[in-house]
Amino acid sequence: MQKHTWMAGALALTALAACGDSVGDQALIGAGAGTAAALVLEQDVLTGAAIGVVGNVAYCQKFPERC
Repeated sequence: MQKHTWMAGALALTALAACGDSVGDQALIGAGAGTAAALVLEQDVLTGAAIGVVGNVAYCQKFPERC
């Protein structure tokens, strides 16, 4: 299980570094990052995915030059 946790954490950090070109891409990347973070933190993955979607889309829309 330790290996899976490490891999999910790496995925979350990698996904947070990406934004996506469209709102759909941003939502998909956010969902992946939120899911991976929820797995690492041993929380509900659906909630993590939802938070990831909202957070990534909001960030990319507010700061498109940083994406």
